[in-house]
Amino acid sequence: MSFRDGPPDFEPLDPSRPIVKLRRKLPHWTQDGATYFITFRLADSLPAEKLDELERFREEWLLAHPEPRKDESWQELHRETMRRVDEWLDAGSGACWLSDPACAGIVSRALHHFHERRCFLSSYCIMPNHAHVLVRPFVGMDLADLLHSWKSFTAKEINKRLERSGEVWEAESYDTLIRDVEHLWKALRYIGNNPAKAGLPESHWVRYVHPTWEKAGWGFAK
Repeated sequence: MSFRDGPPDFEPLDPSRPIVKLRRKLPHWTQDGATYFITFRLADSLPAEKLDELERFREEWLLAHPEPRKDESWQELHRETMRRVDEWLDAGSGACWLSDPACAGIVSRALHHFHERRCFLSSYCIMPNHAHVLVRPFVGMDLADLLHSWKSFTAKEINKRLERSGEVWEAESYDTLIRDVEHLWKALRYIGNNPAKAGLPESHWVRYVHPTWEKAGWGFAK
């Protein structure tokens, strides 16, 4: 298996097939059967001042990039937003409920529940206040529905565990279509290295690589 060919069960973005392009505060591109790098975070994981800073950045960006905006410009907004968000999340703001192994286990089991039923789960990392997932929903399975299932179930179970009520997850997630094998490798490296980058010991995080990927030599880079 060569780096150029990619690992088993990997489907990159196919420019020849339809891409659904949605825009909320961030652009969301989806393509049936493609692979995604997803980040979803706890509702309290970014302080109010950081959310205000993000909103100011977005407003300034929109002013600096008047309509009509090209896809490349929207992707630039996405990348810069994620660079900031990742840095702030790794600082460990909020209650960090996922640092509780029981809460992290709830998320891990939920991710595995649909593996090889609704999606192909390749790897993930559960941090104290967010999670990164590399996943390929099966053809006909909507990414938004998959995310909703994960979030809805885990929110109920985490609240039960913590004996609380209220929001658990931030409504909007960050998702990126994997363009090619090089992009896939960067996502794998990011997931594998994120805990160390945030200064966390191994006991605080989870990672997973499907056996077929391991046999092909697609493990995490240390």
